[in-house]
Amino acid sequence: MARILEGKRRIIRLTTDDVLNIIREYQQLTKKSCCYDHTREILNKNPIYIPEG
Repeated sequence: MARILEGKRRIIRLTTDDVLNIIREYQQLTKKSCCYDHTREILNKNPIYIPEG
C-alpha cells in the first residue's frame, strides 16, 4: 500500500505492487492509443488512483 510521508513536502512511497498495478492499468488504458496526444486524452478521461496505506 502507498504511504504518505510528511515533511517539508508530502511524498508518496509506493510498494513494488503499487508500481506494477499502475503500469498494468496504464497499459490497459492506452492499448489502443495511436500517438502521444491520444494517450494524454485517454489518461485525462481516466484518472488512476493509488490507495493510501
